This record gives sequence, structure tokens and C-alpha cells, in this order.
Amino acid sequence: MGAALVFYSAFDAFEAWQPALQAALPGLDVRAARAGDGLVAGDPADVRYALVWKPPHGFFGRFPNLKLVINLGAGVDALVARDDLPHVPITRLSDPRMSQMMASFVLMCVLRHARDIPLLEKAQRERRWHFVSPRTAGEIKVGVLGLGELGGAAALELARQGFDVRGWSRTARALPGIACHHGLDALPGFLAESDILVVMLPLTDETRGLLNAERLARLPRGAAFINVARGPVVDEAALVAALRAGQIGAATLDVFEVEPLPQDSPLWGMENVLITPHLASMAIPRSAAAQIAENIRRVEAGEEVANRVDPQRGY
Repeated sequence: MGAALVFYSAFDAFEAWQPALQAALPGLDVRAARAGDGLVAGDPADVRYALVWKPPHGFFGRFPNLKLVINLGAGVDALVARDDLPHVPITRLSDPRMSQMMASFVLMCVLRHARDIPLLEKAQRERRWHFVSPRTAGEIKVGVLGLGELGGAAALELARQGFDVRGWSRTARALPGIACHHGLDALPGFLAESDILVVMLPLTDETRGLLNAERLARLPRGAAFINVARGPVVDEAALVAALRAGQIGAATLDVFEVEPLPQDSPLWGMENVLITPHLASMAIPRSAAAQIAENIRRVEAGEEVANRVDPQRGY
């Protein structure tokens, strides 16, 4: 088709994305930008599309004919916070397999706390035979904070497994089998009814630091805490304090204020915390490439793209 797509990510494999994109859109020239400085071989004027994850500042200004920016993932906070975005449509990936991956990870985390696995792991380290009477899923109230595409999928999967699921979102949502709440006025009551809280909010100006010490104290004492969203949604120092005090009994954390998590973070040494390195869900080239190809076709046809991001809203 004569036009080029530039790929930049320090974390995702170009070798997997290039063939997937070319299979979805034959004739597309897919070029890798060099990690670090983002330099690209060939004429920058050929580049019409950019598939990126956290490119260096000034990256987009190199391509005078850019028509579309695709964020390599569902979370776009790092992208929309920039001051060098081009005036072209920006889209996020919305891949059913990403939702499935996230829902399965959240289910694993919830089951781990629901079945008291951290207590059994502690007993094993101490060589103790420790029986914990299992609870049924219906006895456990799980709160899903954030009911977007990924949060909604996770909430529905938890409900399918029999958990007593309630959700909270900024604006009103309706999901079958989920008791949905919305707005800041409803947040304290929502938190107070969450034996296990799953954080799945996007990072925006409104959600940054939303879970501060006061709101964490609203959780039932000993509640389990799971964050698969973004670290800065939570006041990390307040979370550490709540874990130390027993207000939060255990946590599974996939995201942090600073990533990678610094070696001096007290979270590393907490027996009641499981740390995973931001891997709950990620874009899968073979399935996501079709969506990217469709949006490229729409741009070339002068049509509105799917999953467009509003930088003012932050998602």
C-alpha cells in the first residue's frame, strides 16, 4: 500500500508484531524504531502510522505525514500525559484476548485470597499443617473498582464463578448480575462492602491518588487488596501502612508508583504481599493486528476510527 508504520516499544517484541501486522494488512511497510532514541531507517515522510509504547519525547515530530497513533495497550495514561502529541487520531487496543487474559489473572488473584492461599503458604514456610475451612464464593463480597472494558470483563467472570460481585465506576454502568454503583458519593459504601477489592481504574487526573489512607480505611478490616490498574491510583505509602497495621490483610500488586519497583521498597519484604511485574494483561500481536489494520483502513477511507482516545478525559 506504499505507506509505512513505525513501531516503538522497549518491552514488546518487534519480531512478533511485524509479521502479524503484515499478515493483517499485506503491503504495509512495518519499520522498527531504535530503542532509546527512536530513530527509524528510511524516509520519515513515508510513515503514516505509529504503534508505540512510551516513545521518547519528540518522537512524533519526526514524521510529517503521520495520520494515526496506536497505543500498544489499553492503558493510555502515559501517552495522553505528553505535551508532544500530534494532532491526529489516537487509539488504544481493544482486543478480546487482552480482556480474557486480564479476567483470568484477576480470577487467579481473587481465588488466591478467597481460598486463603497466603495463610497456607506461610504455614508451609513454617512446616505447619494448617487447615483453613474453605468459604463458598457466594459468601465473599468482591468489589471491582472500574468497570471499563477490562474491569467489566473481570467483574462478569467473577460473578460467573459465583462471587458476590459489586462494581464502581465514575459514571453509571449496568452489567448483568453485578450490583453497580457510581460517583464519589457512592464510593465509601462500596469500599465498606468489599471483602476483596480489585482496582481496575484508568489513571486520570480524577483517579490519581483516589485510594488514599482515608478511603483504604473504609475497607473491612483484614480485606484483601488487588491492583492490576496503575500504581498512582493508590497512595502507596498509605497502602504500606494499612498492610502493616492489618487494616488490609493481604495484597496482590501488579502495578506500582515507580516501575520497576525499587529495591528499597518495603513491599518486597512483606509476607502478606505478592508482587508481579506488570504482566496481568498485554497486547497479543496475532489477535490485535486485525484491529490495527481495520483502523488504518478507516483512516485511509476518511472514516472515524474505533477505540479513539480523548486526551482531555485521559482515556
